[in-house]
Amino acid sequence: MTVSNFQEAFDAAAAAAQYIAEHTGVQNHDVALVLGSGWGAAADLIGETTATLDASDVPGFSAPAVAGHVGTIRSVLTKEGKRALVLGARTHYYEGKGVRAVVHGVRTAAATGAKTLVLTNGCGGLNPQWAPGTPVLISDHINLTATSPLEGATFVDLTDLYSSRLRDLAREVDPTLDEGIYAQFTGPHYETPAEVQYAKTIGASLVGMSTALEAIAARHAGMEVFGISLVTNLAAGISETALSHQEVIEAGEAAGPRISALLAAIISKL
Repeated sequence: MTVSNFQEAFDAAAAAAQYIAEHTGVQNHDVALVLGSGWGAAADLIGETTATLDASDVPGFSAPAVAGHVGTIRSVLTKEGKRALVLGARTHYYEGKGVRAVVHGVRTAAATGAKTLVLTNGCGGLNPQWAPGTPVLISDHINLTATSPLEGATFVDLTDLYSSRLRDLAREVDPTLDEGIYAQFTGPHYETPAEVQYAKTIGASLVGMSTALEAIAARHAGMEVFGISLVTNLAAGISETALSHQEVIEAGEAAGPRISALLAAIISKL
């Protein structure tokens, strides 16, 4: 890819944003949420859904390929009078659609006017004290995908990528919230015990297959980023049992009401 066609990614996001504006009747959104495994119910708690779109109808989006993710894009009027764009259709890097597809939702959200991005995920935990169902704030990330959503000589500072201001707001809601560093692997296979120990050695305490690339794209677009993970399982080599996606889904369902209420309370402070 060359710098000259990098603009195509933003043109595609602008087209998707225009479609969203036309079909929701909302010209601008204030905040965007990407809801990962376990977090979907939060959309119902933050306010009134005024429009729901099938993601596959929106330019550049496709139906989710992962069980536990919904395939809609919703415009929500929050109780505080803000407009939230809820992206239930997330494209993962391992789907093979390219990095542009992975971050298209983020760029579209920015094109709708959203200044704040909330990224959520279900992940493996490296801290044995974080039982499945534990929400953990993301303070930083390690990108182990060997790629970037930025193209050409596009240099972006990632200092304080995950806003310390927004983490402080989250702790006003729940002072017990812990924080950790998230490492994004490519997937779709789970990490080996050796890879988990490698991630731990270089500073990670959470491992998963999303979020980091989206956060980089959001910073490039000028958005303030808030990240929060749901520990759905202990990572390989730390867990005493084999990992499975069913375990991830079940942990998300069990923790869903509690973490969704938590996230809704945090959103109310943004």
